Amino acid sequence: MKNKIISLALLITFIAGFTFIKNGDIYYEVSKNIDVFGKIYKEITFNYVDEINPSEFIKAGIKGMLDKLDPYTVFIDESRKSDIDILTNGKYGGIGVSIGIQNNQVKITEIIEGYPAARQGIKIGDIILEVDGFKVSADNYDEVSPRVKGEPGTPIELKILRYNRKDTLIFKMVREEILLKSLAYYGFYPSNSNNVYLKLNNFNKTAAAEIQSAIKKLRNEKEIKSIILDLRGNPGGLLESAIEVSDKFLNKGLLIVSTRGKDISSEKKYYSSEEPLVKNEKLIILINENSASASEIVAGAIQDHDRGIILGTQSFGKGLVQTITPITNDVSLKITTARYYTPSGRCIQKVDYSKDNKVVKLADKDSVNNFFTDNLRKVYAFGGITPDTIVENIFRNNLIDELLSQGIIYEFVDEYTSDYSLTQFEKDSDANVFNKFVEFVRKNPGKLKLDSSKKISELISTFKSDSTYKRYISDLENIQKKIDESAFQLLKKQEYEITGIIKIELVRRFYDSKKSIEESLKRDNQIKIALDLLNDNEKYNRTLNKE
Repeated sequence: MKNKIISLALLITFIAGFTFIKNGDIYYEVSKNIDVFGKIYKEITFNYVDEINPSEFIKAGIKGMLDKLDPYTVFIDESRKSDIDILTNGKYGGIGVSIGIQNNQVKITEIIEGYPAARQGIKIGDIILEVDGFKVSADNYDEVSPRVKGEPGTPIELKILRYNRKDTLIFKMVREEILLKSLAYYGFYPSNSNNVYLKLNNFNKTAAAEIQSAIKKLRNEKEIKSIILDLRGNPGGLLESAIEVSDKFLNKGLLIVSTRGKDISSEKKYYSSEEPLVKNEKLIILINENSASASEIVAGAIQDHDRGIILGTQSFGKGLVQTITPITNDVSLKITTARYYTPSGRCIQKVDYSKDNKVVKLADKDSVNNFFTDNLRKVYAFGGITPDTIVENIFRNNLIDELLSQGIIYEFVDEYTSDYSLTQFEKDSDANVFNKFVEFVRKNPGKLKLDSSKKISELISTFKSDSTYKRYISDLENIQKKIDESAFQLLKKQEYEITGIIKIELVRRFYDSKKSIEESLKRDNQIKIALDLLNDNEKYNRTLNKE
């Protein structure tokens, strides 16, 4: 017995010693490599043949390290401080616009009502040429947004070029505190029904409060019998907001999500803490391939507890949790510190960033893929949230993606809104709008090129420099003409879908984003099927495996 006790004591001592050495090794390795990094940094900064910018050089080193991790672990310097304010507080200093690149130009893509840009007449589609004297181009696009944003009360000057105008416009404004709403739309849809439609664009600090306020307001109008919560295209946001939003629909005491870091003891579980705002009303959550992170937490919790039906297409698959750690007063580090798991225990992270990665080794991977909801419906891990009812969006296909990515539709809308008034637009039929679009594309033959036509252009270019093949150029050009003409036949086949996208954008320009959403709902196949499902009690209950 004594020998057994001694052996056990030796084993414990060995394990403890091994653990200490293992932990000691990592601290030693970190210390040693920081020393090496510092020496290389100083050596190059002092002795490189050309002048080195120390700040930019260290940022490049940090970026190089972080590039070996997942894309959500990022260095946030002073130029991106406003991004943190938007995420955590739902507000920032600016003029109330969103910007993007269209046709290699930096344009205004969204305007928030009630703020300086809207009040002074800046329009969607305006091209930004300068911000406070800084010349803007697609090449320095990343620098534009930080320059437009800034401390409330500070002045800003934009030089704008508007469609079909030769002269530039100068807008002088003062930045204000911009409050970003998460809930882009709420209301009864159809208007004569008892179904509520909620469009949630992100999960900032006020998301749950906005939903609560909207539901209470709508209940004062009439009884709510069902709700469609639209999370399509919602990239996520704060973990606590996802929990608070889920809390509005789930019974008190139910698990919403759990998170686990490197150490299994770091697991945290989050439960619904209040009686639900919406308890018995039917619920459908809409998701798509761009619904990520917090959107997937909500969809996963609703699905696992069979509280409602998830409808649409497979979600993005981001099951990683980030924490923002201040490094100095001006810079922070957003680092992935945990994975999250739905109530049934599944991690929906799609991409394994440790694969073929010498820097990162996956601590623990669950090989189980099949999980079950409260009503014993089978659900799956590792690839995002799989909808209970898969419904493709009929509006999106290769041709429409090409029209949108090339900015052809937006250019046409720029021209239309320049040539026609609101009164003329309201009298214009869908057929007339489409015919004007086809005419616009025909006037600009280079605008619409199918992939096959582009490849023939490359071949023609090659043949022109090779005398052996010059005789084939005319044949290729004839084939290309036929292919280009077939593109217009494809346009005609997609008339309903293309007209719908154009009308949505035109309504957004002539009215506002709320009316634009209402216009989009008229042609939304996923909304139509969701409404049919809500109106069919038997099918709704059968989908959720309710008795």
